[in-house]
Amino acid sequence: MAWRGCVMKWAKIEFLRSTNSTPRATRLNARDQQTCGFRREARRPDPNKGNVTRDSKATPSEAGTPPGPPPPIKVPRPPLFKPLMFTVGFTGFSFGAAAILQYETLKSRVQNAKEAEESEKLSQGSQDMAYWHDWWNQLSGFQQQLLLLLSMVDDFWSSLTEGQRTVTGIIAVNAVVLCCWRIPSMQRTMIKYFTSNPASKTRCLPMILSSFSHYSVFHMVANMYVLWTFSSGIVSLLGREQFLAVYLSAGVISTMLSYICKAASGRLHPSLGASGAVMAVLAAVCAKMPEAKLGIIFLPMITFTAGNVLKALVAIDTAGLILGWRLFDHAAHLGGALFGIWYVSYGHKLIWRKREPLVKRWHDMRSPAAGGSRPGG
Repeated sequence: MAWRGCVMKWAKIEFLRSTNSTPRATRLNARDQQTCGFRREARRPDPNKGNVTRDSKATPSEAGTPPGPPPPIKVPRPPLFKPLMFTVGFTGFSFGAAAILQYETLKSRVQNAKEAEESEKLSQGSQDMAYWHDWWNQLSGFQQQLLLLLSMVDDFWSSLTEGQRTVTGIIAVNAVVLCCWRIPSMQRTMIKYFTSNPASKTRCLPMILSSFSHYSVFHMVANMYVLWTFSSGIVSLLGREQFLAVYLSAGVISTMLSYICKAASGRLHPSLGASGAVMAVLAAVCAKMPEAKLGIIFLPMITFTAGNVLKALVAIDTAGLILGWRLFDHAAHLGGALFGIWYVSYGHKLIWRKREPLVKRWHDMRSPAAGGSRPGG
């Protein structure tokens, strides 16, 4: 037992010595190693397993492939059956009403000519200038000034051609609609009914109302100036009633063609303006009188033939439609121009043949009052 106790004492002393002689760096535990900045060596990942994990989490840019464009949003094409039926019905109604009004206008002209001739015979010599002089002296100064103003307005109105008097009403309607665009409380109504858009829920009524709608003053002035310039020629060519039918129908037909092109291209944006109807008037006059000379308002010394102007406008609108220009509604311009050319070439004869017997009878009734001479048509 004493030997055993000696051995245990010796082993204990040797163990304490070995512990005291060990360097400090080798005696650092795991906590001391982390405090001093040492890290355990990371385990190397399995090549196959690592690639699968990285590929599953890699973004397109990390994978080396450029990101593709987002998928296009598919916009459903708006149905155009109702606008097409509205175009056919409105055009037929316009020309039917024009034929009836033209017939009634000729009848009233014949009746008015007879009444004017009879009243002229009855009033001949019944009153002299002294009567009217006394009547004028009995009026007050304000009444005299008012009558003079009305007389000046009447003289100005009488100096206008029939075509200019006809388009005066159209210009007035366009001016009223332009003022309505400046009223904030009417903006929603104006956008709904006075702009044509195939994607809108209201598609039929704006086809005609947008032909009288302009948001820009310059846009309205340009269209109305062209309409005023060509009004005398188109009304003398077709008559007032047929001109109105052509103008209104051209506005609807040009809008219908604009609807078709917008639906086909997917560019569903609103349009407004009388450009389609005005282009029909311009094209009709230029096609009927291609040798007429046209000038520029600020450069009167530069003139072009009407035929060349029509060809240039059609070419510009065709290029704009193909290339996708968005400055103007080129489809509406083309629709109006093609309709105007077709009508003066073929459509005008359809109504004119039915009107010829009544015109001949009217000329025959007017010829005795004119001394037996037939007025030119």
